Amino acid sequence: MTAAELSVVTESLPGSQVGLTIEVPQDQVDRAFERALDRLAQRVRIGGFRPGKAPRPLVEARLGPAVVRDEVVEILVPGVVSQALRDQQIDAIDRPSVEVQQLERGRPARLTARVSVMPEVRLPDLGSLHVERPHTVVDEQMLQRRLEELRERLAQIRPVEREIREGDVAVLDLEVHVDGRPVPAEARRATEVEVREGEVIPELLPALVGRREGEVATAEVTLPEDHPNPQLRGRPARLEVAIRGVKEKVVPELTDEVARELSDGRHTTVEAFVQAVRQDLELEAQRLDELTFERAVVEAVVNASTLDVPEALVARELDRQLEELGRRLHRQGLRLDRYFQYLNTTEAEYRERLRPEAEGRVRVDLVLDELGKQMAVEPSEDEITEHMRTEAERDEGLKRELDSLLANSAVRAYFRHRLTRLRVLEGLVARLGGTATERSGESE
Repeated sequence: MTAAELSVVTESLPGSQVGLTIEVPQDQVDRAFERALDRLAQRVRIGGFRPGKAPRPLVEARLGPAVVRDEVVEILVPGVVSQALRDQQIDAIDRPSVEVQQLERGRPARLTARVSVMPEVRLPDLGSLHVERPHTVVDEQMLQRRLEELRERLAQIRPVEREIREGDVAVLDLEVHVDGRPVPAEARRATEVEVREGEVIPELLPALVGRREGEVATAEVTLPEDHPNPQLRGRPARLEVAIRGVKEKVVPELTDEVARELSDGRHTTVEAFVQAVRQDLELEAQRLDELTFERAVVEAVVNASTLDVPEALVARELDRQLEELGRRLHRQGLRLDRYFQYLNTTEAEYRERLRPEAEGRVRVDLVLDELGKQMAVEPSEDEITEHMRTEAERDEGLKRELDSLLANSAVRAYFRHRLTRLRVLEGLVARLGGTATERSGESE
């Protein structure tokens, strides 16, 4: 089959798809019919004839035109469509959807096909984008809060005979009632809970404060959507908490001795310790500001870019996420189908729930890939090797297997992608007013 034998007309379709109308010459169609009858003759048994020796008209009459046509389609269509894609230099990213419009002996055949392709990504003028760089100032309140958190590591806990105050540790017996009935699996006995925001369910916190040993506190709550028991997720419940004891936390004052203990001897005075904590906070704030700025830059570029996200790539990303979920569940001794039963959902419904996130991931990848092409980011093999060695210093598992992984082409391709992505982000952030954070994997 040569390019001259096929007549192909293409058209651009929504969703980053290409439509093809393909006309196949008559002689090529006739040859496909002959091949089909030859193949069918080997399979059909007709009395008086050895396999493959029965006359073709008799074979066709015995099997019927529908069977012969199906065999011709199997012989003709895959090669014709593949040839048309090559002739038109179309790089398909999914299997073509083909319809046979006309196919009969003695006439040209006509097919239509639809195939997804990588979309055209139109990037914005980076010079026209403005992204505000955050600048977090470490104030006295932040410093004191961190110092208090550090001092609490040395806190002593002692029983007291008084009402519960915020910051105390309460010893509780908990019962959970759903639909008026207790749920034994949710019950807890002699559980120690720190009575403070972020540690106690918000509805329960005010119910506990002021209670004494021997009293019972109650609260009406809605169980979380990510509750380990799928049948309890999002259900209204009544908590009944019996107070079995009250303990207070005694946090030491910040002295030179405490500063020395908290810093493992690195700082011998309160002043030196406080200064070191402030510097750590400032470095942490700077790293978070850089990460926030980087994410804002990527979001700005993606939002200002124009592209049609192919459904094929979204489906591929959804497949990847479900495969990863299946692997995680398998490590826990669970099956994916049972997990969907626990959630009272189906795989199709779950995929629809993940779809917006999957489409967003694909959109970001396509934009960053296009940026990489425009920036001509192509790490050398030596740079990839050095990147892998640097990563190995942070990952003991990678470090142990480094020698074999350096020679693994698939692993090198993975790190080539990561290094390329990091270089693209560095270049993008630098052009929009900053420097990318020196780290591995956070931007992925």
